Amino acid sequence: MVEQVNLRKAQSTMHIPDGFLDAKTAIATGIFSITGLSAALRRATRHIQSRKIPLIGLAAAFIFVAQMLNFPVASGTSGHLLGSTLAAILLGPSAAIIVMSSVLIVQALIFADGGVLALGANIFNMAIVAPLCGYGTYKVLRSLFRGEQGRLVAVGFSSWFATVVAAVFCAGELAWSGTASWRAAFPAMAGVHMLTGLGEAAITMLVIAAISKTRPELLNDDDQATSVEGGSAAFVYFALIVIGLLLLVAPHASQLPDGLEKVASSLGFEQKGTDAVALSSPLKDYQIPGIQSAATATIVAGVIGAIAVFALSFLLARVLARRTRVSLDHTSPPHRQ
Repeated sequence: MVEQVNLRKAQSTMHIPDGFLDAKTAIATGIFSITGLSAALRRATRHIQSRKIPLIGLAAAFIFVAQMLNFPVASGTSGHLLGSTLAAILLGPSAAIIVMSSVLIVQALIFADGGVLALGANIFNMAIVAPLCGYGTYKVLRSLFRGEQGRLVAVGFSSWFATVVAAVFCAGELAWSGTASWRAAFPAMAGVHMLTGLGEAAITMLVIAAISKTRPELLNDDDQATSVEGGSAAFVYFALIVIGLLLLVAPHASQLPDGLEKVASSLGFEQKGTDAVALSSPLKDYQIPGIQSAATATIVAGVIGAIAVFALSFLLARVLARRTRVSLDHTSPPHRQ
């Protein structure tokens, strides 16, 4: 018998579990995700730099840990940082797609946060639509609003907007699957994530403001993120400190249902959530089996997850950077004596 998901314990805000989508929607979004991720990998192969590799790995680890911290929103609902726009602003859209995909893959396969069969939809919504939408909106607003205040306005609105757009795509997938009608899913998902997006905007603005004060060269508004060695080293130290602090706070995150859970409960389709692939969740609910202290179990699980996403994105970026160097070596003109 297929065990039903305990949605109340999930850490996600928009991760679709198995059972919410039908086969055609899962296959279609899987194809879209593979296409988008392949395009991002090809672009990264042409542009990624060796100095950028630690930033990619640490950004993935930071976002993974930050997503464990659910904060109360309103009406008995919680949310957490999505991080797609933050990654896109710091690293560029192609690297952001790689980072967010790494996070989602680890969450689904190790922690059962988001269904394995629904992984294509989750990557499409949060790793492709959200960073591209957020980055595109940020670039437009950044051209209109100059200065540091203008940067924060662009960061805040683009982060909020990307969260809402990703939620609307999720609503469309639920409607196309026949899980909920579009008339019901659209206002429910958009409404709750308009509130969640405010937290997303506030956190992203705080992070960008902190980086702007300490290492402004990391925010050069270039499509290809900065390659300044000093800035990269500073970001490494900054990210490690923040990840450590977040891990200490993670056990105290809000246990209120998140946006998708709230919508599923209010529209009556929460019982469709299933653990279709039991082997995909060795550390389900971000808990380490055998550890009696729930706080310790969560911290250890967070450390394991952060290391896993760092390793996955770091190794992937390293391979792409190596391919970039090989490509440059093959295309560079011969040296003249």
